[in-house]
Formats: sequence, structure tokens, C-alpha cells
Amino acid sequence: MYDIERALQSFHSMKLDDIMPPIASMPVVTVDTSVLTVLKILRTRHHVWVVEDRESMRLKGVIRYLDVIDILLPPEAYKFKLGMTSRSLRSILGGAEKAIDVAERDVLTIERDSTVLDALLKMRRYRAQVLAVVDGDRLVGEVSLRLLINEFLRLLRVGDVKWTRHGSSSQSESP
Repeated sequence: MYDIERALQSFHSMKLDDIMPPIASMPVVTVDTSVLTVLKILRTRHHVWVVEDRESMRLKGVIRYLDVIDILLPPEAYKFKLGMTSRSLRSILGGAEKAIDVAERDVLTIERDSTVLDALLKMRRYRAQVLAVVDGDRLVGEVSLRLLINEFLRLLRVGDVKWTRHGSSSQSESP
């Protein structure tokens, strides 16, 4: 009998390489992309990956939706005493012009041959909703919590399992 526990075991052992979306569908810009172009992308996306160039795809950073606050604030909005902070320099008025100027360079990554379980554990540890999938220093994909939820639900439909009121699983009935 195919049940929720078996579905979870299958789900946890899936390779990220097998479920991540094509790179062409991901929000990716190069280091020299203008901040205004990045803002246009962030109107409909939660993040943008910043790569050195489209050929090498070397990951250089990420710009998240919430980073827009720093981009739009004036440098004087930051209370500091010992000179400019890196956050204030991310502001357009602080001199930020290109994607690399506003990108967070400390990106959470996971190797492409990792499993869903590896990704979930890393997401929980760092309270992250998305990870860059890399092959060395090259961006090859992404894995998000939304993708994992969709993949798990797809797996349940394929396995013909449904949730019951009591939190257990059972075979769904055919009409």
C-alpha cells in the first residue's frame, strides 16, 4: 500500500537536479545589470540571482525582494557614527548603479547532486525559502520551498494518496 510515509521517503531521496526548473525560467542578471532593471524584475519575483556573465554563470550574489528597502532609502536614513555602512552604500542615492552594488554576496547554495532532504535541512537551519543550486561556483538552478511543496503534491497525486481528516493517508477512491 502506497502511503504518505512512502511518499515522503521517495520525496526526500529525490535529486535536486531532477526537479529544479530550467535555468532559462529563473530570474538571473549579470553583475553589470542596472539597478532599475533589477527593480523591474523584483516587481514580480522574490529574488534575482546575480552572475558574473551568462557564459560562465559564476554566482556572485542574490538580491531579494526585501533588499529593495535598502536600495530605495537615502544613505542618511541609516543611523551610524563611524562612516558609511555597506547597507547605506546599497542605496541608489548612496551610489549603487549596478546589480553587484546591491547584491548580497553571501549566498546560500547547495550542490546539484544533493537531495530534497539535504535542501530541506539547509532551509530549516538558515530559515531560507530559496537556495541557489550550484556546480562548483556555477549557478545551475534553484530550489525553493514553493517548488518542493509543488513537487510533493505532484508525487502524492501520482501515488494516488490523499490526506484524511485525522492526518493519516489513504488510497483515494476512483469515481
